[in-house]
Amino acid sequence: MTKRFSGGCACGAIRYETGSEPIFENHCQCLDCQKRSGTGHSSYLTFPNRADMTITGEANTWRVAADSGNEKVHAFCPTCGTPVYLTFVAMPDRIAVNAASLDDPAQFNPRVVTYTVRGHAWDGMDPALQAFERMPPG
Repeated sequence: MTKRFSGGCACGAIRYETGSEPIFENHCQCLDCQKRSGTGHSSYLTFPNRADMTITGEANTWRVAADSGNEKVHAFCPTCGTPVYLTFVAMPDRIAVNAASLDDPAQFNPRVVTYTVRGHAWDGMDPALQAFERMPPG
């Protein structure tokens, strides 16, 4: 049986679903993620094929240049403001969903903490996770 990942915004106007497995699951402590989340990090599951993700509802988007210089397109619900997913201009096939937007957030299995160089002492991460000062290569 294929594992399903589904979720959406707080008000239900945007929904997503995929049977794909995530290729990267991380906590990101970059300043952009801190500002978007209102805390010390954001958490994501990245999937390899945007085409395998069914999304219903209309999201608003805004673009931001990452520390790497690559442009990210953040999608959020225009009604409730929930951040739901993001795409990457340099990698158009990839899509990342916010871990807290999952119907079952227990499906999130972080392996990595990125941008620890921007982290705060008050935002403790699991020391067992592999940590990178910036984004890991590859």
